[in-house]
Amino acid sequence: MRTEPEFTQSTSQPGHDKGGVSSPTVAYQLSGPLTALVGSAFVSGVVYGLLEFLQRSPIRREPVAGSAAWGQQLALALSTIVILSVAQARHRRRFGPRSGRLWLLAPLGKHAARRVARALGFGSEAAHPGRLLLALPAAALFLFCFWRAGVQVTGGLDPNFTVNAWGGPSYAGAMACHYLDLFLLAAGAAWLMDRILPA
Repeated sequence: MRTEPEFTQSTSQPGHDKGGVSSPTVAYQLSGPLTALVGSAFVSGVVYGLLEFLQRSPIRREPVAGSAAWGQQLALALSTIVILSVAQARHRRRFGPRSGRLWLLAPLGKHAARRVARALGFGSEAAHPGRLLLALPAAALFLFCFWRAGVQVTGGLDPNFTVNAWGGPSYAGAMACHYLDLFLLAAGAAWLMDRILPA
């Protein structure tokens, strides 16, 4: 879950950078179960959004002035660029510009999966029920963000869905603003889980 120091992996594994050997690929570092879990959340959101779209009302809602909130979203986007730039610079300083280590996808990595397994008590270590309980709200929010991102794909096809949404009334504008908000929420949830789960 951590975006920087936690992703130390054995250099004896194939594909890892050692003495000129190529760095690990993104696919190699991803956890199959975690990726499948968030993928399932996204797909279920797409299906839910489609059902909402099929049951849409034929009566168009009137737009409300100021509901698009483009000013707030622009400020949020600029802040996000600054935060990500600083975080990426720190990541590169720690691991090098060509390390190939996961960064934004770190919450879906094998190391993150191992930390979850440790918290559940798999292997020789004792379970951490207290940490699990503390991490559950953040994990639920993380999965919700992927589910809600899926809903936006199909539910957003309904003009009533986006007419008074942030970034509305267009589909593209609402999609951009919602995805920015969901990215920040998911990143915050991942950061919390990183601080809570055993290293």
